[in-house]
Amino acid sequence: SATPKEAKYILRIVTGKLRLGIADMTILDALAILYGGGKEARELFERAYNITSDIGYVAKIAVSEGLEGIKNVKITIGRPIRPMLAERLSSAEEILSKMGGVCIAEYKYDGERMQIHKKGNEVIIFSRRQENITSQYPDVVKIVKEGITADTAILECEAVAIDRETGDVLPFQELMHRKRKHEIDKAVEEYPVSLYFFDVLYVDGKDLTLQPLEERRRILEQIVKISDRVNLSKAIITDNSLELERFFHEAVELGCEGLVVKSLGREAIYRAGARGWLWIKYKRDYKSEMIDTVDLVVVGAFHGRGRRSGKYGALLMAAYDPERDVFPSVCKVGSGFTDEDLEKLPMILDRYKIAHRHARVETGMEAEIWFEPKLVLEIIGAEITLSPIHRAGWNLIKEDTGLAIRFPRFTGRYRFDKAPEDATTIKELLDMYNSQLKKIVETPIS
Repeated sequence: SATPKEAKYILRIVTGKLRLGIADMTILDALAILYGGGKEARELFERAYNITSDIGYVAKIAVSEGLEGIKNVKITIGRPIRPMLAERLSSAEEILSKMGGVCIAEYKYDGERMQIHKKGNEVIIFSRRQENITSQYPDVVKIVKEGITADTAILECEAVAIDRETGDVLPFQELMHRKRKHEIDKAVEEYPVSLYFFDVLYVDGKDLTLQPLEERRRILEQIVKISDRVNLSKAIITDNSLELERFFHEAVELGCEGLVVKSLGREAIYRAGARGWLWIKYKRDYKSEMIDTVDLVVVGAFHGRGRRSGKYGALLMAAYDPERDVFPSVCKVGSGFTDEDLEKLPMILDRYKIAHRHARVETGMEAEIWFEPKLVLEIIGAEITLSPIHRAGWNLIKEDTGLAIRFPRFTGRYRFDKAPEDATTIKELLDMYNSQLKKIVETPIS
């Protein structure tokens, strides 16, 4: 009996996508002013939010219990903690300087970051975005029950796909097959995973997020039972830039993305929800990007969120296949756009808007808005990789996979001078993919 408008907002409430154009941090400011006595209380409200990932719960506590209630918010098994994030630098010397001359460096595995909550025989798995993905990984539930000795714990790990015959680590894209909601047992058998634990945030009633990393790592070593499917992230402590560089190249050669380098000082607590210099990513794509830019065609778009509300948040981009005269997708790009670009793009693209995916567009991704393939943009990225979603070069490298650009961004160049059929071709992408395989480690250290 709901009206169309009521139905719209009922669905948005249920899906958690209200699209109000107000960021969570703005709401925290308002709560601090209303119930904490002013913005100076913001840090307490932010801490409560970061360890519960539930702004509604924080608001409820603020209204019913005030500032004292916010101070007493605790980590709880079953409520995901917002992940700590890393900054990025491109040289070992810069990283060591930022870390005060000494650090712990860990392999950055090419997998899915998981936050695992264990309470007795119950295990809950959360994604990096705090989504409950337990049903997708029944094998991980079993592994954690057998491999974590603590009765209650919250741990972080990287789940990586492995070859079921050789045990070798496979690229991240293989994990996309584990996202399915049906035939999960088949996916578990065909795409098994190994876990590499790198942090522990809570154990047997004790909040460890305010403990320094060295202490957390010591506890992690005590509660993780090493096996063929469970391990700790490989790590070294070093004060030598050459040793750090060698470790980086070793990680890349073994199929990792690079390193996460972490501070060892007393200040090296787990800063939930924060990005800072206590952790620094050192990845191969910060040392060299794709060998060239590509010109891709806009075929779809996604609505913006937060400060991009009312604009396009990202665009679906396609290459051109002249042999079949189609435009297969190659990436979804949301980076590199200035405020001026975000204002301008809807005006440019409005004339090309269509109700359904264009007949000449091929993709495994469902855009929220579709366009005729007309506008060409210049794109750069970290590397060309394999994807089960994007259709460029489909089945040419590996069955049921295409080519995709990892970490794409807009360079700022609109190629109005190019027709869509002048876009980068599938052959050009294949040539770039084959060339980059020789350039991942450009200068091995002897």
